[in-house]
Amino acid sequence: MPLTGHCLCNAVTYSVDVDEPLITAYDHCDDCQRQSGSTYSLVAVVPKAKLTVKGPVKTWTGKGSSGNAVHRSFCSECGSPIAHDPDAAPEIIALKAGTLDTEIKKNLKPDTEIWTVSKLPFCQEHLAKPFKHMPE
Repeated sequence: MPLTGHCLCNAVTYSVDVDEPLITAYDHCDDCQRQSGSTYSLVAVVPKAKLTVKGPVKTWTGKGSSGNAVHRSFCSECGSPIAHDPDAAPEIIALKAGTLDTEIKKNLKPDTEIWTVSKLPFCQEHLAKPFKHMPE
């Protein structure tokens, strides 16, 4: 069964032809904190080749710590962040897990934390696999 999701206004929908994410992670990087407006961004990392997106998506491109571009896509209608796509890892894309369909996101089991170097001090203790930056 594919993973499916949409933005807040339903103008952007997506489907990923996989049964589950490669990893589900708390992403503590400063950029994800700012994009999500929260202490971290819950991301579902999936193979980019398996993702189909429909609707009015805009992209803002910034620079990651690798020096490579990170493309952040969002709905051009409601502004909901959809994914971030790092050039440093061209085979994957990190979907903003809050945009997954409700029954799918209810069953997510975060298994990883990334960018813990930027983790805010009042956040809970670590999961089993913390990484200071991207998985090492």
